Amino acid sequence: MRFPLAEDSWGPEEQSAIQRVIASNRYSMGNEVFAFESKICQMFGSKHAVMVNSGSSANLVMLTALKIMRGENWPEAPEVIVPALSWSTTFTPFYYLGLTPVFVDIKMNSLCVDPDKVRKAITKNTVAILTVNILGQSSDLQELFKIAEEFGIDLLEDNCESLGATLDGKYTGGYGLASSQSSFYSHHISTMEGGWIQTNDKLFADICKSLRAHGWIRELDDSSSIAERTGIEFRDKFNFILPGLNFRPLEFEGAIGIAQLEKLSHMLSVRRQNAQYFQGILQDIEDIGIQSGVGESSWFAFAILVKGKLIGLRDELALHLQRNGVECRPIIAGNFTKQPVMKYLNGRIPFSLEICDWVHENGLYIGNHPHDLTRELKIVHEIIIEFIEKH
Repeated sequence: MRFPLAEDSWGPEEQSAIQRVIASNRYSMGNEVFAFESKICQMFGSKHAVMVNSGSSANLVMLTALKIMRGENWPEAPEVIVPALSWSTTFTPFYYLGLTPVFVDIKMNSLCVDPDKVRKAITKNTVAILTVNILGQSSDLQELFKIAEEFGIDLLEDNCESLGATLDGKYTGGYGLASSQSSFYSHHISTMEGGWIQTNDKLFADICKSLRAHGWIRELDDSSSIAERTGIEFRDKFNFILPGLNFRPLEFEGAIGIAQLEKLSHMLSVRRQNAQYFQGILQDIEDIGIQSGVGESSWFAFAILVKGKLIGLRDELALHLQRNGVECRPIIAGNFTKQPVMKYLNGRIPFSLEICDWVHENGLYIGNHPHDLTRELKIVHEIIIEFIEKH
């Protein structure tokens, strides 16, 4: 068996979208991207969506926009509370923006940030909470939003792994001031590379639009409060208001994204059916734990946590799975505070990261795909049972 972490979800619709772009002879950001943004808003109930060239860029643009919009009222040493479990590009924008990440622990069931730890970590320097919705699960977004409101700080969501997840009928990515999203190859929709920012705040959206394209005002409408126009088109096309770079997506990504969104409901349904089967066959294995949480997950992947007599044998289990054709990897980047790059991030760790440390040593994940995985997951179950019986 070959069971990869990710598989292609493209078909004739995506190929047709590519040909449509080629026929248009317009490749840089244009109407296909804008149509994709409009469809995102329609599907997920956001007022604004700003597509960029990756989910990583979405995090950088989102945090830069926050600094521009709120920075004048920030303390001299602004801090943002983050979970210690996530991918590198959740945290690396802090280096470029002069922000201090404050790393707190996660909850064992969901693997998302623990709101109680967030509350205890807030100080006079805290300007925001950046939660991460892990592997398709929702964070405790309602509680985090209450905490943010109570302390007068912003809530942001890194929703790159949880597109389509819901909490009390509301999509993740829609609880805070803004969220980052990803359409990388392995994610819920794939546009080759790509990502976007969602927000209901027009000023925030306008800042993001300017930042993604050199800092100019071209894509800002006449109602924008930051578009400083002279009224002379020749000049206004090259009027730069913000310290932007080039994060623009290609028209290919917008066109493919539209085709992928048409399939998303079905793909999410299949992912959830796979998850139901996965939970059913693994939940009674004494020495294996699995992820659960609040709301309805979009099941990006399947976390496997070794426990009981398997404690300390995660690496051996990973090797056993790989030898039998099952790709696996650590849960995102594990406890990120253990990564060598931390010497650049000036991070603060106010309390023990006990659960994150445990997941770092005892967790891995395997893929979930938008097609029926009953056969593959049954074999994974057999491979795990074989490993347990040998130990």
